[in-house]
Amino acid sequence: MSVQPAREVTPLPQRDRSPILTAAVDTIVPTMLVFAIFMLFAGHSAPGGGFVGGLVAVAALTLRYIDSGVPGLRAALGVSPFLLLGLGIVCSTATGTIPVLLGNSYLESDIIKFSVPVIGAIKLTSPLFFDIGVFLVVLGSGLMLLETIGASARDIVATPGEPPVEPVAQAAPDSAMGTPGAPGMSAAGGSERVAP
Repeated sequence: MSVQPAREVTPLPQRDRSPILTAAVDTIVPTMLVFAIFMLFAGHSAPGGGFVGGLVAVAALTLRYIDSGVPGLRAALGVSPFLLLGLGIVCSTATGTIPVLLGNSYLESDIIKFSVPVIGAIKLTSPLFFDIGVFLVVLGSGLMLLETIGASARDIVATPGEPPVEPVAQAAPDSAMGTPGAPGMSAAGGSERVAP
């Protein structure tokens, strides 16, 4: 899998941004993202999980989008929403199919225990990896939605590394509509004969 080069990010002009909103977003977004990660990991024994954590993360990045538009969102994210979506689907699918390959039932839960020198014993359950996949799917889908809503047509069709697509010139008015100056119409509004 090849990694695409990062796009040039052009933030909104300073005059279009509210300094109060920017200060609030710069404070709230990191806190919300930490809370989203907490919700992801706490979802097994308390309310939360991958879906709720993903929604909190999308809500945090929606605030970033409101403050600085699509360029700010892309700069904050640093990775394609399509990549997040794909990794989430692979992670969730693998969590279900790996037990089947090992002779167990689909989505059968297992516990992974290991020890880290400074931290100590760590216990992970296989549903955590399913929740991580769900988290990534919700995050990728939400970010794709925000980019689609906020991107211009030129941004949507532009490929990284290629110059932006120039807008299509508007077509000339139809002569059947009777627009003055159009072929078949005089400036006074009367018809004139046009040779084929």
